[in-house]
Amino acid sequence: RLLLRTRNSQLWANKVSEFQTDFVALTADAAQWVVNQGIQLIGVDYLSVQRYYDSPLTHEILLGAGVVIVEGLNLTDVTPGLYDLVCLPLKLVGSDGAPARAVLIEKDD
Repeated sequence: RLLLRTRNSQLWANKVSEFQTDFVALTADAAQWVVNQGIQLIGVDYLSVQRYYDSPLTHEILLGAGVVIVEGLNLTDVTPGLYDLVCLPLKLVGSDGAPARAVLIEKDD
């Protein structure tokens, strides 16, 4: 599992509420790299794992390989390291996504 803390986290820190189209996200090539590495879950610190103006290919590659996508994470105060991730999504019938409570628990060294 891989959580990506990027410059997007500054948007959360600065309480920017207007949607930004130039957020940091994965390209289709990066999504394929994630799949090739055997990563089972990718979490990002903005509202989409895929760049705003790109086709849905990034999502298709990840979801087609069974990679779980967690979007909209506020990683502002998270330092690099190893964590246990607890992610509890709401079960919504007929939906392809759902809000979730995500919690990181720092691992002991």
